[in-house]
Amino acid sequence: MAIIYNVYHEYPQQYKIAKIVEEIRNGAVVLYPTDTVYAIGCDLRNRQGINRIRQIKRMDSRKQLSFLCDSMSNIAEYAHVSDRAYRIIRRLIPGPYTFLLPASKSVPRIVQDSKKKTTGIRVPDNAICNAILEELGSPLVSTSARLPDGKEPEMIDELFEQMEKLVDVIVDDDQRLRKTFSTIIDMTGSEFTIVREGQGMEKALQYVY
Repeated sequence: MAIIYNVYHEYPQQYKIAKIVEEIRNGAVVLYPTDTVYAIGCDLRNRQGINRIRQIKRMDSRKQLSFLCDSMSNIAEYAHVSDRAYRIIRRLIPGPYTFLLPASKSVPRIVQDSKKKTTGIRVPDNAICNAILEELGSPLVSTSARLPDGKEPEMIDELFEQMEKLVDVIVDDDQRLRKTFSTIIDMTGSEFTIVREGQGMEKALQYVY
């Protein structure tokens, strides 16, 4: 049964963040809020945790998993970023955007697209995420939380009830369930494209096309 931490969404209690991060460092899979939807995650270096997340999501092992970073310099460590991509990303972060980029050697193969060798990276605009990332000092895997049957939950209590036996930690920010996904921008080629329209779409259109 998962441990539930109630954390203030605007001003996260540092002692609770420290406990959550200790669990993550010990291998925990976590259900946590982002600036878009609730996500399932673990430390990017936690191979066993990543495999558990794929099982929970029933994901193909060849499909890439996105992860959260805390800054532009962090992105540059885990991806090959062109000058044009750098300029656009700087204008959009932090925010509800996932950038598909060529993966660097720092990205574990287990989270990369097995054929394209790409990865998805976000810098969220969420106080809880930022506090976790700062304390952890490492990227956090981030994939949208769905119910085991693949359906989108209607209420936050429904999500927690279904996930409490599948994850180790649940972070409850006492907010309504958000259902708007991030906008995904493919920056792997010479032409950049928006491959999923989501939150922040209008702002993204100012720079991508």
